[in-house]
Amino acid sequence: MPIRFDHKPGLVIYLTAGDPSLQATRAIALEAIDAGADVIELGVPFSDPLADGPVIQRASERALERGTRLRDVIALAAEIRAARPAAGLVLFTYLNPILRYGLSRFADDAAAAGADGVLVTDMIVEEAGEYLAQMERTGLSPIFLAAPTSPDERLQAIATHSKGFVYAISRTGITGKQQSMTGDAATLVDRIRRWTTLPVAVGFGISNADHVAQVAEFADAAVVGSAIVELIERSTPETAPGAVARFIKGLRLPQAALTR
Repeated sequence: MPIRFDHKPGLVIYLTAGDPSLQATRAIALEAIDAGADVIELGVPFSDPLADGPVIQRASERALERGTRLRDVIALAAEIRAARPAAGLVLFTYLNPILRYGLSRFADDAAAAGADGVLVTDMIVEEAGEYLAQMERTGLSPIFLAAPTSPDERLQAIATHSKGFVYAISRTGITGKQQSMTGDAATLVDRIRRWTTLPVAVGFGISNADHVAQVAEFADAAVVGSAIVELIERSTPETAPGAVARFIKGLRLPQAALTR
């Protein structure tokens, strides 16, 4: 199904699959969807996550220590799809696990599991020909990262080849919470819109309701990752689903209201 944002702004919620366990990730994902998440990004744990900050790095390490592999994440996606048929579901991974799994096999299995799209963090659009062919063959939406430093030629290619939505990075660097949004994000979204009518989601550093409200002024959706993963890290497997649901519900409230 096409990826939809039924709320304004839409919320894309990133989870590291397998942290603290696959069963817990399933429960957290379902609670997140019920709390208002439009899209769940299931992160495939990877041993060398260069684009991620320390919070997601730790989560990946914990998930890998528990034996979580790409095949497990695909199976988890199928469970989430069966339980919440209308939710957006994206597999978020680095390229190496896909190559080890086999690109064609990965595309077949991800589509069969009910994933809507795939975001490969270290896949650049200029080298994505074979990957794009497999996405097209299986009906999966390829989602690319667009950075403030991307030249116009690359942004045009990203906009042309993306489906579902375009992921705009709010700043250069790694994932992690930040104090405030930068003007780079709004400028980047404006540049992306020259070449596409797809929704644009802004991520990297969004961690509270004020950030989400700022993003809503110029983009279609906000991506929240490290703040969620850190909340899970501070919670127990039993309390994490409820804690994440409450956090997500609060993301669309003015920050002042949350501190009264």
